[in-house]
Amino acid sequence: MTIDMKSIHDSDRTLVMGVLNITEDSFSDGGLWLDPANAKAHGEAMMKDGADIIDIGAESTRPGVTGAKRVSEEDEQTRVLGAVDALIPEGAVLSIDTTRASVARMALEHGAQIINDVSGGRLDREVPHVVAEHSESLYIVPHWRGWLAGSTGDVPDADTSVYANGVVDDVYDELMKQVDDVLQAGVSPSQIIIDPGLGFSKPSVEHNFPLMTALERFNTTGYPVLIGASRKRFVGAALADAGIDKPNMDSKDNATAAISALCAEHGAWAVRVHDVKKSRDAVAIGNAWRAFAND
Repeated sequence: MTIDMKSIHDSDRTLVMGVLNITEDSFSDGGLWLDPANAKAHGEAMMKDGADIIDIGAESTRPGVTGAKRVSEEDEQTRVLGAVDALIPEGAVLSIDTTRASVARMALEHGAQIINDVSGGRLDREVPHVVAEHSESLYIVPHWRGWLAGSTGDVPDADTSVYANGVVDDVYDELMKQVDDVLQAGVSPSQIIIDPGLGFSKPSVEHNFPLMTALERFNTTGYPVLIGASRKRFVGAALADAGIDKPNMDSKDNATAAISALCAEHGAWAVRVHDVKKSRDAVAIGNAWRAFAND
């Protein structure tokens, strides 16, 4: 089955990207989908629920006092390829959440279509070159300031969360520099999707909400914009600030759906979420709202 990736890149509606974590220690669902059969079943369930893209990650990048532990390259390859080989025959559009060129290359060779490199090409400088070699693939470039491990205190990434010129201006400028570097590595502009990197070196509501409300500024770059707010710490903090007592995963998913609708209304390319069904419905309303507003 051939999938037109240009139509995915240039989508005129906001897409829903479902998260498939094949990890022990992801912050919300670590360990649930490690078994290959469970991973396949969850991927298929998300597709049935309306996911346009499945984002497969075999190594957690969650924040924490010591950050997530790296898995071996061999383990990451095995986990990723097991899921890719299981879901490609089902017609899935697969994004691979990896910072390793070897994993990216193997996944693309097995049929995956998108590389979602949390480091935006900065951790393994070969990743953009791998994407450039696969000209039909897409490359998600998130804003990134480094691993969160090694930070201390109640805010694990406080040492990288200072934005001297304001979070929007600094993230925009730094992200565009990352894009320039990726282009220099040979990746085509028609392959690139950008991501402001919510939650990464951005621990608070005050870091993340300004980026979401500035979505239209990121849209003016001409690159599609991915938003990944799902279940992140700042979502729970925003609920607490609004008087929601002890926000849980379900309330975070409800709040994420609201964010998904707003992002769709303002022209996000896709939203990356854990609860596909809730955000699918929310995105449908946001897409419809945007269509009527532009009529």
